[in-house]
Amino acid sequence: MTRSIRDAVFLLLTFFLTLFLASSLAIAQDRPEEGGHELQVWTGGGRSVPGGTKDTSVWNAGVRYGWILTAPHGPGFLNGRFEYAVDAVPAFVVFQPANTAYGAGVNPVGLKWIFATRGHVAPYLELNGGTLFTNHEVPAGTSTINFTSGAAFGLHFLGEHAWTVDVRYMHISNAGLTVPNPGVNTVQVRLGFGKFFGKK
Repeated sequence: MTRSIRDAVFLLLTFFLTLFLASSLAIAQDRPEEGGHELQVWTGGGRSVPGGTKDTSVWNAGVRYGWILTAPHGPGFLNGRFEYAVDAVPAFVVFQPANTAYGAGVNPVGLKWIFATRGHVAPYLELNGGTLFTNHEVPAGTSTINFTSGAAFGLHFLGEHAWTVDVRYMHISNAGLTVPNPGVNTVQVRLGFGKFFGKK
């Protein structure tokens, strides 16, 4: 399968999955609230962008657990709740010109601001970071141990369960463990399915 066909299939699948998520909203809602928790399974993928190694694609999947730490606060449209989240990433695949690297990681730092809304959709911003271990060097000729950092903008579709879609920028780098250290910059689309649990 050529790269252009693969990219077209990926965009088409993303479009239909987004439509499915948006149409699957239930009437009953569990919302993010102070003292509550989030549990989510997710998968995402994307391609490299300028600023690092070229012609690289990634796919990953994981599980998230989050703690809603605050009640809504902040001025006007910035009003929202703060969530701290941790991701376990048991599946991380890097498709690069030299080889395909398989790995796993953990993201112990997830700082998330969920905007306080009254409707079925809750937008959020996120900053995160973690580690990645692979069976081949990423990028080729560097290191099998890398660190990840990123930022995301996403939407929670609230119902009986929470469907999530976001667009995230992820930087993969070994932080100078080897020289050179070109890193990989990617833009990814991530889809999630989970639930917010209110405080008991």
